[in-house]
Amino acid sequence: MLLVVGREDTGELEAQVRGSRHAWEMRLISVDSLVNLVKLKENTEDEATVEKIRSILVPMENTRLDSLIDVMFTAVKDIESIVESEASRQETTEETPGEKGTWQFTDSALIDEKRSNILRAVERANDAKLVKKSRALYWNADRSIGVACTISKRYEHKNFLYWYAYHPSWQTFLSKTERGFFVLGGMDLNVAFAIPEALIQSKLPELNTTTKDGKTYWHIQIQQPAENQFRMQVHKTGNHLDLTPFTIKI
Repeated sequence: MLLVVGREDTGELEAQVRGSRHAWEMRLISVDSLVNLVKLKENTEDEATVEKIRSILVPMENTRLDSLIDVMFTAVKDIESIVESEASRQETTEETPGEKGTWQFTDSALIDEKRSNILRAVERANDAKLVKKSRALYWNADRSIGVACTISKRYEHKNFLYWYAYHPSWQTFLSKTERGFFVLGGMDLNVAFAIPEALIQSKLPELNTTTKDGKTYWHIQIQQPAENQFRMQVHKTGNHLDLTPFTIKI
């Protein structure tokens, strides 16, 4: 049993729980702390991390704190990796011989604002209200519509202008909905691209991948061969996927 309380002076209640035979079957948490825990969960993507966060709510013996430290460490590491990836890390061109490039990051607050605007456009296009499941994943109330939304800055690269990572957990999430969309946004764009889950799944064998810290993701790169024309690279075949049919105005 989880007791959720809305007041701070719960000493008497805590003493009653500790002194009863239900001490090993009950947990107590304030509304504010529960909300903060939900926010932490919503900013993670790894289902294993989510399960560890949920484990905090399960009655346990806390003389040894290893399990709680493991939850905190895993959650922080997961969130840091997501923010770093989506901040679109880009190495600058060397201006001085022998000088190492530097990394430039997009403000996460600006990314969140752009994502919010894109999600509102997706809602209008599908006549649905989306609910946040995690930092990048959203669904409607009956979970028939699923969205994985990610943002890229504009790259000055000879082969692409926008770069994204597509994670297996996102594909699993979208595949369980009736209408799933992988939605790509650009920080400098007033449009986004809502690619149907079935289509992106069919292209996965043809995309390049990277494995880091035991986790694999696919590379998604977008080119702009002409004004108002965008296409996704399909690396292993050299073909391209025209994104015009999947464009939505923000």
